[in-house]
Amino acid sequence: MTAGLPMTVPAAGLPARVRIHEVGPRDGLQNEKTAVPTDVKAEFVRRLVAAGLTTVEATSFVHPKWVPQLADAEELFPRVRDLPVRLPVLVPNERGLDRALALGAREVAVFASATESFARANLNRTVDEALAMFAPTVTRAVEAGLKVRGYLSMCFGDPWEGAVPVEQVVRVTKALADMGCDELSLGDTIGVATPGHVKALLAALNEAGVPTSRLAVHFHDTYGQALANAYAALEHGVTVFDASAGGLGGCPYAKSATGNLATEDLVWMFRGLGIETGVDLAALTDTSVWMADQLGRPSPSRTVRALSHKES
Repeated sequence: MTAGLPMTVPAAGLPARVRIHEVGPRDGLQNEKTAVPTDVKAEFVRRLVAAGLTTVEATSFVHPKWVPQLADAEELFPRVRDLPVRLPVLVPNERGLDRALALGAREVAVFASATESFARANLNRTVDEALAMFAPTVTRAVEAGLKVRGYLSMCFGDPWEGAVPVEQVVRVTKALADMGCDELSLGDTIGVATPGHVKALLAALNEAGVPTSRLAVHFHDTYGQALANAYAALEHGVTVFDASAGGLGGCPYAKSATGNLATEDLVWMFRGLGIETGVDLAALTDTSVWMADQLGRPSPSRTVRALSHKES
């Protein structure tokens, strides 16, 4: 496939280069109803790397009972760990960290919540109890020389609590930063953010002493706002964007959620702005078409659909 490309028209004041944090193999596959074979997952990761993605979140060392789709982490990670890219893995606690360290993981991530309701639903703890649980995990990881990412979910809205106050998100984000997380990913878990809200949160974090250089954004496209929100973050100076190849993944807490921002859609926008990503859009689109075939359904990514239709 030879992908079409948008006309490049740069906009003033934007970063020259961004890094895409590809979450498809972990966040994209963890909600699949049918088991995805380990061989397919490993091939997916290899294809994503071949397409130029330099950070690919490989899997999660969560207890298999909670996320059965990623129960093969011990089998999968050794198959991909020698790829010449960053391969972070999710660890929920010290036991998960032990499993990741035993297999040679060099980057890990913890998953916190900005709201009490989601902390209870996801971790059966209060926000502060969850932070206390993560602290020794983060400390040990840092002491072992690993990079640590802190995910923060429900940063813009919560299905039980509604709109989330900016100051509430700032408090929890700052706690993760102070704990030792190198990078902090702000998640719009149910896709309700809008550009003004995104800019207000980023500005408040800066005012609280968390620099933009430590922030990443993770948008869902439930209400069609993910690209607009990504552009707002870009204007603020954010250079790390989470996305999922082909738009894989969804939010189990919002019935209308269409899942993660598709990596191809994001790359198309960046290409049009003249912003370097290092990603080969044609190869990435081919990968998402291949993965959609493995899953037995079409990709929800508009860019994937447009480019694959053009070639059909």
